[in-house]
Amino acid sequence: MEPQAALNEIAFLLEYDLAPRFKVQAFRRAASAIEGMTDAQLRERIADGRLARTKGIGDRTFQVITQAVEGGVPDYLVALRDRRPELPDSPLAEELRGDLHTHTEWSDGTVPIAAMADAATALGRECLAITDHSPHLTVANGLSVERLQQQLSDIEEWNQTTDDGAVTLLKGIEVDILEDGSLDQTREMLGRLDVVTASVHSKLRADAPTMTARMLGAVRDPATNVLGHCTGRLVRGSRGTRPQSEFDAEKVFAACAANDVAVEINSRPERQDPPDDLIAMALDAGCLFSIDSDAHAPGHLAFVALGAARAEAAGVPADRVVTTWPLPRLRDWLASRR
Repeated sequence: MEPQAALNEIAFLLEYDLAPRFKVQAFRRAASAIEGMTDAQLRERIADGRLARTKGIGDRTFQVITQAVEGGVPDYLVALRDRRPELPDSPLAEELRGDLHTHTEWSDGTVPIAAMADAATALGRECLAITDHSPHLTVANGLSVERLQQQLSDIEEWNQTTDDGAVTLLKGIEVDILEDGSLDQTREMLGRLDVVTASVHSKLRADAPTMTARMLGAVRDPATNVLGHCTGRLVRGSRGTRPQSEFDAEKVFAACAANDVAVEINSRPERQDPPDDLIAMALDAGCLFSIDSDAHAPGHLAFVALGAARAEAAGVPADRVVTTWPLPRLRDWLASRR
C-alpha cells in the first residue's frame, strides 16, 4: 500500500484507541517526512541508508515504510486493524452528517485544521465545526480574539479553495461557561461564528444551585447553540475518573427546550456524557440533541458511532438529532438565535 497512507492510518487507529500523543505523533511526523516522495525515491533512500537517517523516521516507521514499498500491508498496521474494537452497529450512526464539537492544534488538539477536514471528508461527513477553546481555558491554549480571527480566516480559505465533495467547515468555538453564566468570548466574535458549543470546565464540584444558575445563564444566551458535556464526568481514561456535576437537570433541560439549544451527547469513551438517565430526561423535556465526537485528533472523529449507539438505545429519534440534518437545515437552525 502507499507508505504515507499506511502511516496515517496507523496514526488514526492509535488515536481511536486513545494512545499517548507522542506515539501517534511519531507516525504523523514520519508521514510528513516522506510527503511527495515516490516509491522509487523511497526505495533508493532505503537502499542507501538515507531514509533511516531522515529526521522524523524511527525504527518502527522505517519498518512500516519499507514493508509498504515492498507491496504489502505493514505488519504493525495489520495488528492494529485486527485488535480494533468493533464499532456499534447503529443505524443512527449512518444518518450522521455533521459534528459540532472538534479541536485542532490551535488549542489542545494535535493536528492542523486541514488534517481534521481531510479525515472528516474521508469519513463522509457533510460538515465539521471547528470549535477550539476560548481564552479562559489557558491550560488548553484557548483562543484570544486575535487568534480566533486568524483561525476564521483559515476556515474561510479552506471552504473557498477545496474541491467539490470535501467537508464544509463551520466556524465555531467551545466557549467556557464562566462562573456567572456568561460566555467567554466577546459579543462581536460570537456573532461571527456559525456554531457556539458552551461547556463548563472549571469548579465542577460546585453545589447544585450554583451550577444550575451558571448553566441556565449560558443556555439562555442567544449565542449558544449546544450545551456541551453537561455533567463534566469522566468514567475512564488516563485522566482518571470524575463524578458528574450536580445541577437541576429538569430546569436546565427545560431551558434547553425552550431556547432551542441542543443537548450534546458527547461521544468520547471516557466521558459518555450525559449518562443514560439524563439522556432520557432531556428526551422527555423535548430537547434537541447534537451527537458530537469532541475530537482532538482525526482518529477521534469515529467516536460518534459510540454516541449514536447510546442515543439509539435511549430511543432518541433521528430527527431530534441536529447532526443528522442536511446542511441548509442545520445552518438555518444555527442562525435562528443569532
